[in-house]
Amino acid sequence: MTVSVHVPVLPDEVVALLRPRPAGRYLDATIGLGGHAEAILRASEPTGTLLGIDRDAEALALARQRLASFGGRVTTIQGRYEALEQLVGPASRFDGILFDLGASSLQMDAAERGFSFSRQGPLDMRMDRGVGRTAADLLGDLSEEELADLIFQWGEERWSRRIARAIVMARQEGPIATTTDLATVVGRSIPRRLWPRHIHPATRTFQALRIAVNEEVSGLGPALEGATRLLAPGGRVAVISFHSLEDRTVKQTWRRLEAEAGLRIVTKRPVTPGTAEQHANPRSRSAKLRALEQPIAHPEVD
Repeated sequence: MTVSVHVPVLPDEVVALLRPRPAGRYLDATIGLGGHAEAILRASEPTGTLLGIDRDAEALALARQRLASFGGRVTTIQGRYEALEQLVGPASRFDGILFDLGASSLQMDAAERGFSFSRQGPLDMRMDRGVGRTAADLLGDLSEEELADLIFQWGEERWSRRIARAIVMARQEGPIATTTDLATVVGRSIPRRLWPRHIHPATRTFQALRIAVNEEVSGLGPALEGATRLLAPGGRVAVISFHSLEDRTVKQTWRRLEAEAGLRIVTKRPVTPGTAEQHANPRSRSAKLRALEQPIAHPEVD
């Protein structure tokens, strides 16, 4: 296995917000292929350490290769970010924590993973291929009403009922087994003149299935709140999101924690990629970066 070419989104901005320093402790809760982790480790030389977590065993193996030169400064664990406190121990404290949400380039580019409608492959979409139901399982098992609700809720797709009806009709002829099969069904269910102008008509349906398969949004709020309990004084949590459902959850969680727990929102507005980054890395276009800080408590003076 070789390390894939991987360009992390907003790397300079992440480093600026997390402020890595020597002897600092950092947690990458979605290490993926290790691009952000590498930037944090370099910025915290020579003694900063990083713990990387990811549910995808294949991504972890590649991240380990990429970060091998850092030796004992980096440790990796397979697991879900919803279980951060259990994975690292509730007494652990970090100076910076990063969440890079959504599917990784490894997952999107590998046809056999089934994440992309532009590459023919089995409808899998599981970030951890060792557990859980696949997208094909959902398409085969859910009722028309359940499919419509899923596509509307997680894909914010206005044509969800029409798409669900088309899926149910298509599966009567046989299983919808591949990514291109599903993309064709979705495309045919929406009048061509009403296709979205800048994205493929199946984009939102694929997003909805991926989120449902991996339970990406339902556990995000509690995971973010749990991460703040792992912060050292002055530590920060940074989150990169790629669609409105994720960003809304981050924003609402940040506001609640600022009001109820005394944490401080660092980014009053989300940080977004500049024109140059968007041109060089088109997948970065929808990225939004937000950060929250655990203030340093100052002793009261009589």
